[in-house]
Amino acid sequence: MLKTFEIGRLPIKSWASEVEEDALKQAENLSNLEQAFSHIALMADVHVGFGMPIGGVLATKNYIIPNAVGVDIGCGVIAARTDVLVCDAKEDKIRNVVNEVHKTIPLGFKKHREPIYWKKFNSPPKSTIILNEIENASYQLGTLGGGNHFMSMESGSDGYIWIMVHSGSRNFGYMVANHYNNIAKSQQDNLELKDLAGFSLDSELGRQYLEDMNYCLDFAKENRRRLLNSFYTIFSKHFDTDKLDDIIECHHNYAALENHYGEEVVVHRKGAINAELGKLGIIPGSMGTSSYIVEGLGNEESFKSSSHGAGRIMSRNEANKNIDRASHREVMKGIVYIESKNLDESPMAYKDIEEVMDNQVDLVKKKVKLFPMGVVKG
Repeated sequence: MLKTFEIGRLPIKSWASEVEEDALKQAENLSNLEQAFSHIALMADVHVGFGMPIGGVLATKNYIIPNAVGVDIGCGVIAARTDVLVCDAKEDKIRNVVNEVHKTIPLGFKKHREPIYWKKFNSPPKSTIILNEIENASYQLGTLGGGNHFMSMESGSDGYIWIMVHSGSRNFGYMVANHYNNIAKSQQDNLELKDLAGFSLDSELGRQYLEDMNYCLDFAKENRRRLLNSFYTIFSKHFDTDKLDDIIECHHNYAALENHYGEEVVVHRKGAINAELGKLGIIPGSMGTSSYIVEGLGNEESFKSSSHGAGRIMSRNEANKNIDRASHREVMKGIVYIESKNLDESPMAYKDIEEVMDNQVDLVKKKVKLFPMGVVKG
């Protein structure tokens, strides 16, 4: 369902049913960047972000923009199919898993009591911002974080239970993003484009940001793998299981050097996943709606990308003000979870995942439909 807006220097191509005014203005700013390449792509889950829309894809020539990656560098999802049939899922077992995860895996701002070993802690970039955060990160590896981060047990349309984890680079990404974004902004004179300030890849700062960002991506990937292993260890105490199959993972906040339209460009995906031809990915809905395992179709118009989820229709503050608890409980009926005081992650705060998927049939192909049975929210 591709629409094109001609409101800036470059075209804006959108797969969303509607694009809110503020998000479209941010896309227009992207299109007016001197370094922007070909066009701007807005995914079906697009909504306003900081500087750049979430669900936006930007390609640039020899230029990298910290705010076009975002503050949670490497945020993404990992999912794996278990060997347990959905028909063997009993509510008491699901509840036992949810309760034990809450008790044993650090959530939100919690950390491990002892540092966790990771070989790449011994070979970090020679960057002050990374080196200063290493010790703290060693206590955060294998922790979930807060916000929209979650762990879930899902009923798969293939008949098997899947487990899924959504998390990122913890404080590493936040510190790196803010550090470089502040430097870039201090060098940008154009006030309208100040939140899209960046660095040439030929510059020392550009090379250093890219190196630090990639280190955050590695940390985020390792973090999700450890969370998945911890989650599965708990799952295996309550279900008769021997192994995980079909482990799939993807980042959705990152930048990478790629070839598009015959040229090497820096593709910034802020709330979007790589959907190159044949590549498997994960598109989560919400804590109360379906998610999808997908296969990329390699559509060049989206820079071989797709949505990273359903996308918000309410900010966190709006959700907490406008969603009543009775309505939230109704949409969550039949799903095992521990209710929190905030409703910012209620399914009612998100777009309809089915509409989002219908809008991007030319970007990804559905492989497995998942529906939450038990959810742990960060």
